[in-house]
Amino acid sequence: MWSDMIGNTIGLIALALGWRRSILTWPAQLLSGVILVGAYASAHLSGGVGKQLLVIGVAAWGWWQWNRGRRQAQDGSIAVRFATWKERGLLLAGAVLGTLAVGGLFTLYPSLSWSPWADAYIFVGTLVAMVAQARGLVEFWFAWLLVDLVGVPLAFNSGLAFSGLVYVIYFALVIWGMRDWWLRTRTAPALEGALS
Repeated sequence: MWSDMIGNTIGLIALALGWRRSILTWPAQLLSGVILVGAYASAHLSGGVGKQLLVIGVAAWGWWQWNRGRRQAQDGSIAVRFATWKERGLLLAGAVLGTLAVGGLFTLYPSLSWSPWADAYIFVGTLVAMVAQARGLVEFWFAWLLVDLVGVPLAFNSGLAFSGLVYVIYFALVIWGMRDWWLRTRTAPALEGALS
C-alpha cells in the first residue's frame, strides 16, 4: 500500500532526525502519523490507528517540549539523560497497566483488532517510547526495541510487508541512536566540569 510505504518512509526519517536530536523529528512524526492512520485503518488494526493518533498528539507535545528545552540549553542542543529509577518505574507501570487496559478493551470488542494483546502492546509501547523521547530520556530507545520485537511479526502477518521491513530498519537505527545518546550522557558531566 502506498500509504504504508510513504508513512513509514517518513517515520524512518523522523527516527533518524530523533537520533540527531533535531527538532524536525516532531513534524516528521506528525506527518507520518497522519499518513499511517489510513494504512492501519485499511488493515483493520484499530490499535495501529489509535497508535498513530497518539503519535500525532504526543508529537505535538514533544515538539513543544523540545522547543522549550532547546531554549534552556546554552549551546542550543537537546539535552539527553538516563531516567531516574522513579521515572523508570512510572514508565514501566504505565506500560503494564496501559497494555492490560487496552488489551482488555480489544478483547471485549474483537472487531477492534484481530490480535488484541499484540496490538495493545504496540499501542501502549509507542506511547511510552514517545513520552520518554519528549523528555530526552535514553530509555526511549529501549522502549522502541521492545515495540519492534512484536511490531515486526504483527506487521508481516497483517499484510503490511513494507511496515515489517521498515521495522527491521528501525531496529538498526534504534541500536545506533541508543549508542549515540548513551555516549552523550557519559560526556555531558565531563564537559560541565570543564566549563566550571
